[in-house]
Amino acid sequence: MILHDLISLDVLRVIWWVLLGVLLIGFALTDGFDMGVGALLPFVGRNDVERRIAINTIGPVWEGNQVWFILGGGAIFAAWPPLYAVSFSGFYLAMFAILAALILRPVAFKYRSKRDGANWRTAWDWALFIGSAVPALIFGVAVGNVLQGVPFHFTPDMLSVYTGSFFGLLNPFALLTGLVSLTMLLTHGAAWLSLKAEGEVVARARAIGAITGVVAILGYALAGVWLAFGIAGYHFTAPVPANMPSNPLLSQVAHGGSWLAAYATRPWIVIAPILGFAGLVLAVRGLRRGTEVSTLLWSKMGIFGVISSVGLTMFPFLLPSATDPDSSLAVWDASSSRMTLFVMLVAAVIFMPIILAYTAWVYKVLWGKVSENDITGSGHSY
Repeated sequence: MILHDLISLDVLRVIWWVLLGVLLIGFALTDGFDMGVGALLPFVGRNDVERRIAINTIGPVWEGNQVWFILGGGAIFAAWPPLYAVSFSGFYLAMFAILAALILRPVAFKYRSKRDGANWRTAWDWALFIGSAVPALIFGVAVGNVLQGVPFHFTPDMLSVYTGSFFGLLNPFALLTGLVSLTMLLTHGAAWLSLKAEGEVVARARAIGAITGVVAILGYALAGVWLAFGIAGYHFTAPVPANMPSNPLLSQVAHGGSWLAAYATRPWIVIAPILGFAGLVLAVRGLRRGTEVSTLLWSKMGIFGVISSVGLTMFPFLLPSATDPDSSLAVWDASSSRMTLFVMLVAAVIFMPIILAYTAWVYKVLWGKVSENDITGSGHSY
């Protein structure tokens, strides 16, 4: 336990804040192009063979990519219990919609080619569209609501009470961030198809992705302006010890000012939105020029920048409360115990490299394009 004694609670909290961001970004970078391809499916494929080409570019990897989502949910549950409790209860209907869509997607993958009927396959194609587009949209809507503050509070005995409604989540700013999320992942899916597919599927994906990429860039810029001038941020009104007990009611928080004040106190975080804009712009440029590997890498950089800009702007807040700012959850007052965070860190140090190595091996083995001959000449494709 010497190492345990060397890592203080405040350091462990920051480490797990970073790791949570890594898991969520990892999910967006990997399963993000799966969702992008699924949402593009009815539009890039004009016939059954073309749609099967698109599906088979992600068929071997989509299940493994969802590991990042599972790890992210597990990390929230174990490292930030109050965050898990409030978000999964307050966003219950939204979470249910996401889970229903994520359940529909694997069913569509497995059942689509069980029959040859055109109506049967078309129905499952649209199921894949729903199972991919709905989570991409709702994840963005959730981010928009978190930035505005969520209507919840804690009772004196730390019982969380959510006072909002499902339709209240569908406010204009949240819908804008949902649009950014959806179009960003559509562009990511187009970049993946540009790399992995052949023929008309690639041409259509590039044309659509170039448009959705521009929409994502404009939406991200508009969200930044809206955040600067139309949405108040949150800040502590009294010093918060980094090693304080995990009780948000001990903190003093005010709702006011601007989230973008963080860029004045920590100027280095401006690198995140720069990466976001640059990555998306270069991804659109790559789609228009027909480049492949670099376009996917630029798209990944854009997603990394966009998501990390949200986390860095809000730090140290995790989930602000719109109805009772003092109930807001932050890095310093919403974590598990020091021992729990340390044990989790040991497990992450052991198993994360294994997951990364296995993922890299899978992509290496399955590298290459999916052609029409692969589809018509194989009995094992989707």
